[in-house]
Amino acid sequence: MAVYFLDSSALVKRYIRETGTNWVSSLFSPDLGNDCFVAAIAGVEIIAAISRRARSGSVKAADAALACAQFKQDFQSTYQIIEITENVISLGMSLAESRGLRGYDAVQLAAGCAVNTLCLSNDLPPLIFVSADNELNAAASNEGLIVENPNERSF
Repeated sequence: MAVYFLDSSALVKRYIRETGTNWVSSLFSPDLGNDCFVAAIAGVEIIAAISRRARSGSVKAADAALACAQFKQDFQSTYQIIEITENVISLGMSLAESRGLRGYDAVQLAAGCAVNTLCLSNDLPPLIFVSADNELNAAASNEGLIVENPNERSF
């Protein structure tokens, strides 16, 4: 069992086939018993990403509709959702300033840091921060998080 935090750039791979899809999907194998956390804002980001791809024509409209429906179901039942609290926003602002991150990336990292702090304070293993964004991964690593980039996973 492991604890993962998936940002939107990684989580979308579960719904749209691209590099890293198989690896991200494997994290959800019931046999592994992993805990998978996402920030509440991932709901908006994933639907937006899928919808943009449908509008651009890189994903068929029918496939996008199915992907959105599956994501909405999973969002309610599969993921442990981290609410965007005042503390997460405050840490996100600090991370945006110190690491030069985009707004939502800073919030994603702040949420991951908050989960990691809870893990460590409860004698659980540290979380693994999963993102396909190299800049965000560098910032997460600088914050002391273990980082996995699904784009580097070929299976």
